[in-house]
Amino acid sequence: MNYARVKWACRRGMLELDVLFQPFVEKYYQDLTDTDKATFVRLLECEDPQLFAWFMGHAKCSDPQLADMVAKVRGRAAP
Repeated sequence: MNYARVKWACRRGMLELDVLFQPFVEKYYQDLTDTDKATFVRLLECEDPQLFAWFMGHAKCSDPQLADMVAKVRGRAAP
């Protein structure tokens, strides 16, 4: 998926997710490895309620690659 489509996919229906995804994709996406880029795109394909639960710590992602990407995005989120 090209950068413009990834950036567009970061626009979610929840402000909490927008605040995480949009800055991450603008600042860090281009520097990710191809594998991490593919994982990030897979993450964006998940439903908003599931993403919200993972990012807010209400649930744990069972997919190790996606869980690692959740941690990366959260770790680079602005305080």
